Amino acid sequence: MSLHWTEEQYQEYIGAHPAKRNKYGNQKITVDGIKRDSLAESNRFEQLKILERVGAVKNLQFQVPFVLIEKQQGENRNERAVKYIADFVYDEQQADGSYKHIVEDCKGKKTKDYIIKRKLMLFVHGISIKETNG
Repeated sequence: MSLHWTEEQYQEYIGAHPAKRNKYGNQKITVDGIKRDSLAESNRFEQLKILERVGAVKNLQFQVPFVLIEKQQGENRNERAVKYIADFVYDEQQADGSYKHIVEDCKGKKTKDYIIKRKLMLFVHGISIKETNG
């Protein structure tokens, strides 16, 4: 009895067990070597890149972390920091020519965790998240 699989056996096994589908139905996608959490997020990023090229948006960043609660050392355990990771952060040109700082999240399903983090962003950082759905 062999204790090791051949390459053929392994390929047959993984073919019989397809990758698990994401809980919310979105599929990760890679465009220009950049992995995105969903097609909607990828499409929104392409829109923002166009707006940046024409000057309506500047300082475009993606996957920007914000600390909501610092890490802590408790008597019984250490707690990791609580972070919110924004899909996009950029400065958007206003009608008067000035720029407004925008933190944006491309949302499909608004989970309870996301809603709590959205409220903490406003409470801790004074930032209201702009929500788009691509």
